[in-house]
Amino acid sequence: MAAGRTMRRWLIGLVFGFIVGLAGLGLGLSPLGARFEWSVGLSWLFHLRGSLEPPAGVVVVAIDSRTGEHLGLPTLPRDWPRSVHAELIDTLSAGEASVIVFDLHFGRAKDPGPDQALVEAVRRAGNVVLVELLTGKRRPLTDESGRHVGVVWQEETIRPFPELAEAAAGLAGFPLPKEAASVHRFWVFKESADRAPTLPAVALQLHARTATEGLLDRLHRAAPGAAESLPPRETAFSDPSQLRDFMRGLHDIFERSPELEGDPGRQEATAPSRLQEALAALYLGATSRFINFYGPPGTIPTIPYHSVLAGSDPNLSSGALDFREKVVFVGYSDLYDPGQPDRFYTVFTREDGVDLSGVEIAATGFANLLANHSLRPVDPWIALALLLGFGLLMGLTLYALPGSFGVPIAVLMVLAYALAAQSLFEGQALILPIATPLLVQAPLALFVGLLGQYLIERRRGQRISEAINYYLPADIARDLAQNRLDPGRLNQVVYGACLATDMAGFSTISERLPPGELARFLNDYFETLAEPLKRHGVQVTEFRADAIMCAWTAEQPSPDPRRLALLAALDAGEAIQDFRRRHQMPDARLRIGLEAGSIYVGHAGGGGRFVYSIVGDSANTASRIEGLNKHLGTQILASSEMLAGFDDLVTRYLGDFQFVGKTSAIPIHEVLGRDGSAETRHARLRELFDAGMAAYRAAKWRTAAERLERTLEEFPDDGPSKFFLSRCQDLLNHPELAPDPSVVRMDTK
Repeated sequence: MAAGRTMRRWLIGLVFGFIVGLAGLGLGLSPLGARFEWSVGLSWLFHLRGSLEPPAGVVVVAIDSRTGEHLGLPTLPRDWPRSVHAELIDTLSAGEASVIVFDLHFGRAKDPGPDQALVEAVRRAGNVVLVELLTGKRRPLTDESGRHVGVVWQEETIRPFPELAEAAAGLAGFPLPKEAASVHRFWVFKESADRAPTLPAVALQLHARTATEGLLDRLHRAAPGAAESLPPRETAFSDPSQLRDFMRGLHDIFERSPELEGDPGRQEATAPSRLQEALAALYLGATSRFINFYGPPGTIPTIPYHSVLAGSDPNLSSGALDFREKVVFVGYSDLYDPGQPDRFYTVFTREDGVDLSGVEIAATGFANLLANHSLRPVDPWIALALLLGFGLLMGLTLYALPGSFGVPIAVLMVLAYALAAQSLFEGQALILPIATPLLVQAPLALFVGLLGQYLIERRRGQRISEAINYYLPADIARDLAQNRLDPGRLNQVVYGACLATDMAGFSTISERLPPGELARFLNDYFETLAEPLKRHGVQVTEFRADAIMCAWTAEQPSPDPRRLALLAALDAGEAIQDFRRRHQMPDARLRIGLEAGSIYVGHAGGGGRFVYSIVGDSANTASRIEGLNKHLGTQILASSEMLAGFDDLVTRYLGDFQFVGKTSAIPIHEVLGRDGSAETRHARLRELFDAGMAAYRAAKWRTAAERLERTLEEFPDDGPSKFFLSRCQDLLNHPELAPDPSVVRMDTK
């Protein structure tokens, strides 16, 4: 028997685990899951890893908001003479920079002299790569008759002005794909732009120019004849167009030839050239790569533009600038201004809002290619298998094993997976799914598994709890079923807010309904009222014929039970409207009275039979206040004690009432609604009524009667106005009836 239960538990655990695994699988296959991993999982991996030292072969020359001031030029670079850039190129060339990459677009010619100086400097350097702008838009398609037949996406390249473009060693764009408003990847070859190489790729090819011959030789050995379609080697680097055709052709060869999957750049284990390996990885890899960011803005060595022209940088310990054999990226990069142009949100955007600039991302992409260290997502099939397996093991462990064993084992599994994912990310730049397993599947498995165990344990006490819950408050019934009841809680004197309610006309209804129908009617009535009471946490409830007495309690006087009781009363008033419609009883009215103070809650009775009851003066007073509704024609009445401190309710002071058997009067208020939700008509009603009551309390019966009659002209159904108008008329005829007009003495309940 026990073995059968254990086997059944393991089988159910297997099913739960499979459900958790499928949940991770479904999320992993969806665009939402991919965005979740990019925005949360990848960010987590980066921040746990921290900053990395970038390769030594790259540097950024930054234009920021202060560069113009340092150079005695306008703030915006577009207003500078281009001869300044010519001077920068000459300085970098003199410093033996390997490649100079401008992430500044020189789209139109401006001043002939400075423009010519820039053209000549670019030509002299022979290693300058200029950025092209890539724009895209949707264009309509029409047939021969001019009828619209569709839409096509068309991209257009905007080159630098012709003389400058011809002088450059390379031209390339650097568009960045955005996922969920962040940048995670960069293109190496832009498929939609005729497979053109991008800025980082062109920079690497020029930087590794001397290694290209060796790569081609090794390519020829791996696939003889594959390189015959390439432009001649002698002219490949002669102008930007030839270079682009050469790189595009080489990329096509690697893409089309399955026999090259062995990576010719790595076939010779003793090959000394790391540049050849970087070139091979450039052409073998995917056309887009995940960016392996090195850290927050400024992690790539950044030198201010004006420092290069000055020949030294005071921020460097030696002050000396070294550009030998380095690829220099020139563009906007401000490490202090969150509003810098050409900025992109990344996982390393700083808390002060400073993003990585476009030129630093381009330099990062180049550094990834140079070190062959771009991030690599794990194979999709492996990722899906990991999600399924992780969910299966987590669900099985947390459901099938006792919680004292299952939870620690599950925690160890989560830690082991997280450590493995982080280790592979840091050591091999490999991205495993991490946000989905740890933030979705693990909590889901914990919830499902522990919920299942809880349900198993809960069944043991559920039958007892269900039985006694009909007669005792839920918390006491629960504690009694679980053997942890404090006997002192069964009978105690507490501070409580009492709510008494009754239904007008019950006697008439009970006379015309058979007992069975009457019972069903009462059950529906009680169920209608019980729902808002339970929603607001009622603790003790008594049903007395058609009346209900309930209480919210606290150990010491507190506004909390009073607030809950008031909200429950308002919601009960709304709920009874639906009850009236269901039973076609438009004249049925609900009467509610509220009072707060000390009460006794506990067993009351004798002869071996008891009920859990509410006893005390506050409960009796709540019942008297409830009965006052039938005299005033109101629905919800409360004492001043009940309303003390609440300014967010719309109420109306009706006067001080002395009930039968009471020695002192109690201020009574009508509760009209919540502040902001009550109808605006209440403001007018209170204004007119208060004017009449001011005259009433001053014993000016005729004035009070006139004002109350005016109130009834606008609000003919207002019960309190009718009640006090009748008293005014009686007092006009018999002034001796009211020695104290400020108190209304009730002679009936």
